[in-house]
Amino acid sequence: MAKWVYMFTEGNATMRNLLGGKGANLAEMTNLGLPVPQGFTITTEACTQYYEDGRKINDEIMEQIMESITKMEEITGKKFGDKENPLLVSVRSGARASMPGMMDTILNLGLNEEVVEVLAEKSGNARWAWDCYRRFIQMYSDVVMEVGKKYFEELIDKMKADRGVKQDVELTAEDLKELAEQFKAEYKEKIGADFPTDPKEQLMGAIKAVFRSWDNPRANVYRRDNDIPYSWGTAVNVQMMAFGNMGDDCGTGVAFTRDPATGNNGLFGEFLTNAQGEDVVAGVRTPMHISEMEQKFPEAFKQFKEVCKTLEDHYRDMQDMEFTVEHGKLYMLQTRNGKRTAQAALKIACDLVDEGMRTEEEAVAMIDPRNLDTLLHPQFDAAALKAAEPVAKALGASPGAACGKVVFTADDAVAWAARGEKVVLVRLETSPEDITGMKSAQGILTVRGGMTSHAAVVARGMGTCCVSGCGDITMDEENKKFTLAGKEYHEGDFISLDGSTGNIYDGVIATVDATIAGEFGRIMGWADKYRTMKVRTNADTPADAKKARELGAEGIGLCRTEHMFFEGNRIDAFREMICSETVEEREAALAKILPEQQGDFEKLYEALEGNPVTIRFLDPPLHEFVPTEEEDIKKLADAQGKTVEQIKAIIDSLHEFNPMMGHRGCRLAVTYPEIAKMQTSAVIRAAINVKKAHPDWNVKPEIMIPLVGDIKELKYVKKFVVETADAEIKAAGSDLEYEVGTMIEIPRAALTADDIAKEADFFCFGTNDLTQMTYGFSRDDAGKFLDAYYDAKIFENDPFAKLDQTGVGKLMDMAIKLGKPVNPNLHVGICGEHGGDPSSVEFCNKLGLDYVSCSPFRVPIARLAAAQAAIAEKNA
Repeated sequence: MAKWVYMFTEGNATMRNLLGGKGANLAEMTNLGLPVPQGFTITTEACTQYYEDGRKINDEIMEQIMESITKMEEITGKKFGDKENPLLVSVRSGARASMPGMMDTILNLGLNEEVVEVLAEKSGNARWAWDCYRRFIQMYSDVVMEVGKKYFEELIDKMKADRGVKQDVELTAEDLKELAEQFKAEYKEKIGADFPTDPKEQLMGAIKAVFRSWDNPRANVYRRDNDIPYSWGTAVNVQMMAFGNMGDDCGTGVAFTRDPATGNNGLFGEFLTNAQGEDVVAGVRTPMHISEMEQKFPEAFKQFKEVCKTLEDHYRDMQDMEFTVEHGKLYMLQTRNGKRTAQAALKIACDLVDEGMRTEEEAVAMIDPRNLDTLLHPQFDAAALKAAEPVAKALGASPGAACGKVVFTADDAVAWAARGEKVVLVRLETSPEDITGMKSAQGILTVRGGMTSHAAVVARGMGTCCVSGCGDITMDEENKKFTLAGKEYHEGDFISLDGSTGNIYDGVIATVDATIAGEFGRIMGWADKYRTMKVRTNADTPADAKKARELGAEGIGLCRTEHMFFEGNRIDAFREMICSETVEEREAALAKILPEQQGDFEKLYEALEGNPVTIRFLDPPLHEFVPTEEEDIKKLADAQGKTVEQIKAIIDSLHEFNPMMGHRGCRLAVTYPEIAKMQTSAVIRAAINVKKAHPDWNVKPEIMIPLVGDIKELKYVKKFVVETADAEIKAAGSDLEYEVGTMIEIPRAALTADDIAKEADFFCFGTNDLTQMTYGFSRDDAGKFLDAYYDAKIFENDPFAKLDQTGVGKLMDMAIKLGKPVNPNLHVGICGEHGGDPSSVEFCNKLGLDYVSCSPFRVPIARLAAAQAAIAEKNA
């Protein structure tokens, strides 16, 4: 028979996966001899079984729960429902990963009318007894029967108003008795049945409710955000009650062994007398600082400080604890590694190393890489944010805080910013042509698009705050206005965006520049010491490259050359090239672009100081570059000596039914080899010039041919590249070396990687497109159905944000295993958005990639994640 239930005395901290974090820690505290009210844990496997059995608790699990209740009654000397010495318990969730506030808790379970009377008489404290009962009815109704809290809160508020009091604690025993009767009547009205009186029936209802809460909407969202698999399930902890609400010699509190906001070493927490745990958490009353507990309960406080030291020394990390004082006696209800800000995490990790409690490797492993994002972007002032109410919430696509005046076009963003205005660019969606406006804006808000939409990807690369996919907006671009939450916003109105949470606020919220604590550099230094994989950046401009280098990038893994065509008048020359009808016309237009591209590449090589630079040749569909405004069309027609009608006909001919799979990538170079030749000349001339200026640098350009699916494509385009490059090098009398590789972003390229490796010096996985083509759906349209996929448990994460290791990962693994034996010198990297996602970085490390490449502001995240992956692999 499987074991589904463990007494606290049977477990320990190593059983976290089975007992959940709370259960494992309660068992460990029991083993340490700390004052823990005893009880038992129903395992995470029982939760999984509950869902497999159609949301039912099977007979075997039920039997073990009943046996454990009997054991608990023997330990405590109390009995469920007893008229002499009744046992009351709490029922709490406890997943293996900490999920604060996401799942449900029930306190004071085991009460009914008769038991309350017994407690009131035996304790001589009727007020306490009825307070427990009204709390239990409210929590059970809310959590188990899903009757909303608000109905009960309204009854409490009415009672306090009728009695002329402000605090719950001012209500008398008679008041609370009357309130309990009102609560039961409310329950009957909503449920159509009497409130249950059998403690065992109450317990089974509560256990089912905790299992059920694993699948509630807020838990599902939290899991997606924190990479917690649905399959883990939650444990349930049934624990004897300790009462902090029996009078002024009782209390309850939550405390941390260090400050979770700053990391400063010292007790941090809050405490309430004559209260139960949810009073502190819910903010029903204003708690006092933990230090005030010393005056109220000197003995309990002295013991609590000793317990804090014991727990921090034992777990070697900052602890978050819940405790109760009952008639001056301390009871520990929970401990866990405390949640903390990124700044606090860095300080605590460094301090623990300095205190001899952790090694450097362990300190690196303690930091959640995703939290570093918050240190690298401007943030809202905490007090101002607390006072503000969001008008809408969408996808937090690029972290940071932005506040500015609404503008609706990229040109307006540039113009307004040039005169010193701070602006937020609001678009239905962005396109490459919006790049200048995006650079000028404090933040970007789009109606459409997901976490890897154009707006999201580019904004992250620039370190600009972005909130995407706000479908609640009704847009009227023509009249430069939109409606949101019943308010009409016009050009020039202020809005504020939180790119971390996706919240949108009306008006101005003050921002402060993010500060990086001195510990940041220390942790990064340790991370670089232990990681084995390089970290490059995706950068298209010298400013991006410089920022990435400051943040520790060791090269450029992806320079998207198409993003360079929007500076100055280049777009005009580029449009001339697109609308050319002969090779000569195209070459004439490209000749105007070549010096500009060369200059850009020189600045990139300079910014990277001799580190590798991978330049991807032109990739996007040409229709993205053509003019749409009549004025621009006429300007292009005049420049080319054509009629407006001829230009319009050319533009119409560029229309594609599925542009993401159309005339782009290497297909452009096959059709128009002169584009690849011009770009090769620009890359090589730039490298030769920089190498001359810096002879000590190892300038070795990497030319990447995109969207290859067949070796013959690569061979065809590579021939032009090599001929052009060799001619440039020979003409300059240089010894410059270069490489020609390809982006693996089509499944066929991965499947035939052994062929392609014969012609490629390197592979770089473009996992944005590889994911799109493997799944067969558009990343920009996936947002329309992903929520339904999450609800149906088909997906747990957005595959464009977190690498699909099963399918896309298998193609990557296959490509490496096929390619490397054919070309032992083949180096392999990744440059899709997944290069900055910690779990994807860990997977890339397992595959043996040489580097990951990500947007500049994600470089520290990737460095830390790569170090953690290397340390985990070494310790495995």
